Amino acid sequence: MSQSFTKLWIHVIWATKNRKDLIDFSIEKTLYDYIWQELTALGCPVRIINGMPDHVHVLFLQNPQKTITDIVKQIKGSSSHFMNRGEFILEKFAWQTGFGAFSVSESQLNAVYNYIKNQKQHHLKKNGQDEFDDFVKLHGLGDK
Repeated sequence: MSQSFTKLWIHVIWATKNRKDLIDFSIEKTLYDYIWQELTALGCPVRIINGMPDHVHVLFLQNPQKTITDIVKQIKGSSSHFMNRGEFILEKFAWQTGFGAFSVSESQLNAVYNYIKNQKQHHLKKNGQDEFDDFVKLHGLGDK
């Protein structure tokens, strides 16, 4: 084959430092728009971003020239800098060190999109840490 093709959908979840409720409804759109623009600039087209006051979900196409770790590190660093520089909240804005990244098959794209879109309703039943733990378990990661 003389050409290379990739189409890797990635669902990434990361939390605020100590899972503090730092993403208030009043700044949510500003933060998500910034993350969307940064990912687009990195060559990672975004399908959807949504979350809760203590974490964010992003569904995007991975740029094959970049690792997921490099992409997420860049986005988390630049977005926390943006939030602190803009003084959108009274305290220091920061993300936790880790993240979860999960591949999404084309056949599951709409289901994952809707899952992310409906975060507010979903979290009426389950908190962010329990949700993340379920993802880790579902994908066979973490403690066995």
